[in-house]
Amino acid sequence: MAEDRVDAIQAAWRRERPDIDVSSIAILTRTLLIGRYLERVRERALRELGTDTSTLDVLATLRRAGAPYRLRTSQIEAASPVTAGAISQRLDRLEARGLVRRDRDHADKRIIHISLTKKGRELIDGIVAGLMEKESVLLTPFSERDRRTLERLLTHWLRWLDENA
Repeated sequence: MAEDRVDAIQAAWRRERPDIDVSSIAILTRTLLIGRYLERVRERALRELGTDTSTLDVLATLRRAGAPYRLRTSQIEAASPVTAGAISQRLDRLEARGLVRRDRDHADKRIIHISLTKKGRELIDGIVAGLMEKESVLLTPFSERDRRTLERLLTHWLRWLDENA
C-alpha cells in the first residue's frame, strides 16, 4: 500500500525524535483528518438537502424519541452538544418555520414541552433518508465484515473515552 501524508509525518518524527514513541500518529492523526473530512461531507449533504446541522440535531432528537415526538426542553439540551441558549435560539427558528411547537406543562408551568409538528416530521424523515443515502457511499471501501469490525472498535474506543477522558 502506498504511503500517505500521515506516514510521511510519522517517518519525519521517527527520524527527528527516535527517542519517543510516535505510533499514535498513525491512528489519531488519521482519525482527526477523517473526522474533518466527514464533517465537511455531512455539511455539504445537508446543504443539498436544504438544511443544516442545528436543524438536524433538534428535529432528529425529537423524531428518535418516538411517538408523540415530544420532549422537554431540558431533554433536548441534554442530548445536544451546545448550550441551553443555543438550543433556545434553534427552537425559536424551528417554531417560526412551523417545524416544532412549544407547550407549557399543565401541572408545572415551568416545564416546556417541544413537539415535532407534522411538517417537521415530514422534513426530518426526508432529511434522514437523503443523508443516509449520501453517507452510505463513504463506507464503500469496506466489506460488511470490515464495517462490523470498525463499528465494534470505534464503539469500544468511544465508550472508553467517554468514561476516561
